[in-house]
Amino acid sequence: MEENDDFNTRRDLSMCPDHVIIGSGINALVAGAMLSLKGDRVLLLEREEVPGGCLRTEEITLPGFRHDVMAATWVLFMTSPAGAALGPHLARHGFDYCHTPHPTAVLRPDGQALVLTTDRAKNIAAFDALAAGDGAAHASDVGGVEADAPFLFALLGGALWSWPTVKLMWGQVRKRGLRGLAAWFGRALVPARGWLETTYASPLVQALYAPWVLHCGLTPESTYSGQMGKVIAFALEAAGAPIVKGGSGAGVAAFRALIEAKGGEIRCGADVDRILVREGKVRGVALASGEEIACASVLASVAPGQLQERLLRDANLPEDKAAAKAFRHGRGNFQLHYALDRPPEWLASGLDDVALIHLADGIDSVSKSANEAERGMLPATPTICVGQPHRLDPSRCPEGKAILWLQIPDAPRAVKGDAAGQITTDGSWSEATRDAFADRIEGILKQHIRDFDAIKLARRAYSPADLEAMNANLVGGDPYGGLCTIDQFFLFRPYPHSTNGRGLVRGLIHIGASTHPGPGLGGGSGFLAAKRLGA
Repeated sequence: MEENDDFNTRRDLSMCPDHVIIGSGINALVAGAMLSLKGDRVLLLEREEVPGGCLRTEEITLPGFRHDVMAATWVLFMTSPAGAALGPHLARHGFDYCHTPHPTAVLRPDGQALVLTTDRAKNIAAFDALAAGDGAAHASDVGGVEADAPFLFALLGGALWSWPTVKLMWGQVRKRGLRGLAAWFGRALVPARGWLETTYASPLVQALYAPWVLHCGLTPESTYSGQMGKVIAFALEAAGAPIVKGGSGAGVAAFRALIEAKGGEIRCGADVDRILVREGKVRGVALASGEEIACASVLASVAPGQLQERLLRDANLPEDKAAAKAFRHGRGNFQLHYALDRPPEWLASGLDDVALIHLADGIDSVSKSANEAERGMLPATPTICVGQPHRLDPSRCPEGKAILWLQIPDAPRAVKGDAAGQITTDGSWSEATRDAFADRIEGILKQHIRDFDAIKLARRAYSPADLEAMNANLVGGDPYGGLCTIDQFFLFRPYPHSTNGRGLVRGLIHIGASTHPGPGLGGGSGFLAAKRLGA
């Protein structure tokens, strides 16, 4: 795909667009950009007043402090096929990354900390210093992912129902033998607890990796969470934890500029009410305002419930509608943001320039908090991910100041009670419940930062209910588009009978976190859809 920088004339989209894309999150943006570069007319329709879905950068605490409200880390996009295809084009529109050689760390309640760097030799030495053999185990884990990368990442990100996948599997049978391939899959299905407890002797190394499975929509006990932990370890070591210069919202602006430069359009405040279907084929979309837009191709970046119960409510699709009702969403997400008078002084050494720090004791603490959230309880000791965007990108706040980005990936979607028995709840994410839970999180955070109360200028909390109000795809505050357990993943996402996002309605492709390859900023489903459409 070659972009002509001299072509800046916007086409008249009052003519029928070639594709209408419902939503403007990462998958919608990737699909829109790729199809625009192909020369197709694209129209993205976003129900909210700002584009980007979970990609928003706003001054939510104090003027001059720019926070990524939800998604912040772009390593999956940077290392994805979509990132490779679109990166040079986006760069022409101001898209740039900010990096640190220290992508992640864990900080335990007793003050012990371990930092992962982007230098494998340093990581091996640090792990071996904690427990003899742990460095070699790390080298084996990330080296194994590296060796299997063509096969592994094709499974994680490719179109599974396709002849290329059949050929890929046949090639692996020839390489490993049928029994060898079965053994490979058996090892890939091991839960993170099994992987960590049998591989690493150091509790600190175990604690470093255990929280990361929560960011995959899994738990330490989930099938295949061990393999995902290895993939994350490999990605962080190889590529770090980059953020976008200026914030995730600046990334959206670059996508928008690219799409518009190629004649496409993103319309905000455009709530699609129905997909128009006649004789089994897409004929267009109808907005809540009553406007109808004719087109023969629709890409819907929405949750299954929205697609079947609202957008396709007039279509006769009994199997899809039954499957959508049975589709399960996962834990909620809780976001907490701080404006600080100066950069935090961590009591543990070596954390100043780390992008993402997990506050967690280890496998058991991560498992306990996730289990409490899944049962509808406010975790007594939640697993906390602390981002320090100002360390990577000083433009995020006034000079000498700082911001913190906190994500708690184990909040209950619906509150049934408090696991600690201290917060009074009424069955909802009320303002009082949200603020009390934020106080609990802050109480844990301030134990690790010198004079935290003195440097805190402002904070802003978002409960799962708040996040759903901002983005309808975050059902119950679930940022992963639905449970990512194996029965709702790979070939079975979102439904057991799903086939590459296509169904009985011709001209409709379902994309987004609820479809294969799942959640994250890789833009995988948007990329695959655009490729199927000739991009």
